Amino acid sequence: MPAPTTQHRVLSDRVNTFGQYLLDRYGQRVHKLALHAGFTCPNRDGRKGVGGCTFCNNVSFSPNAKEPAPIAVQLDAGRAVLARRTGARRFMAYFQAYTNTYDTIDALRQRYDAALVHPDVIGLSVGTRPDCVPEAVLDLLARYRARGREIWLELGLQSADDRTLERVNRGHGFDDFRTAVTAARRRGIPVCAHLIVGLPGEGRTAALRSLERVLELGVEGLKVHPLHVVRHTRLALDWRAGDYVPLSLDKYVSICADLVERTPREVTYHRLTGTAAREILLAPDWCSRKWAVLNAIEAELYRRGSRQGDRAAPPAAPKLASTA
Repeated sequence: MPAPTTQHRVLSDRVNTFGQYLLDRYGQRVHKLALHAGFTCPNRDGRKGVGGCTFCNNVSFSPNAKEPAPIAVQLDAGRAVLARRTGARRFMAYFQAYTNTYDTIDALRQRYDAALVHPDVIGLSVGTRPDCVPEAVLDLLARYRARGREIWLELGLQSADDRTLERVNRGHGFDDFRTAVTAARRRGIPVCAHLIVGLPGEGRTAALRSLERVLELGVEGLKVHPLHVVRHTRLALDWRAGDYVPLSLDKYVSICADLVERTPREVTYHRLTGTAAREILLAPDWCSRKWAVLNAIEAELYRRGSRQGDRAAPPAAPKLASTA
């Protein structure tokens, strides 16, 4: 029998995607709708540092990053576009730009409530740093979840290696991530860990080690994307000087397939690549082609005859009580 053609294969056949998870859970297509709520970041305002991470020009991650409109206006505009493009009628409000738990609890509640009051919004996905999730914020998210809302806490770890985190000026360490995950899981809040593949000094071994460390903590979701060089960043200077060389598409696809194979099937992948607008993207050029990258990852898994979880470590055996 001939191999199925690409158009007859989909990534969700081999990867437990977040989109498929939402479709199964709600019986209809649900899309994340990115919002910019006007927050800043402790790595920019001086509390932890200035200038932000060496790779960060936040416009590259948030389409609404300039002079954000009110939450209701962003939601109406975004849902109209997504409904026309995908047919979706239900949405997750994704607080994406900068650090979306970095304010007073009253300010956070006001912004979150402004999204949840929209009749087509089923819940929140809140992107933040692992050193910016105090108990009061987690309690607030847990209350939304207790009311039946779909709530996810997205923690930008990027690497589990503290040396790398220092090199890219993250301003936090892996211990901060461990503390935040533990506190969130204690309240029943699912966590999606963000990892970047190809950070300076890192390759396949580092990516696999980061995956192993976050999985050991029991995260429910993963978001993986390649490091791309965008204008007006410290990384752009390093790239121009020849001090940083981005991954090739083939190398990234191969590493992603390795990560997927080693991830337990119950963990959801919220993202397997990331893009930047052409006007600010410097390198690698393939980071502007989302579907080409996703199709290449699916094709690599198909070539290997594998899918998510095929090489995942078995669950640890329960420890026996001492009889001494």
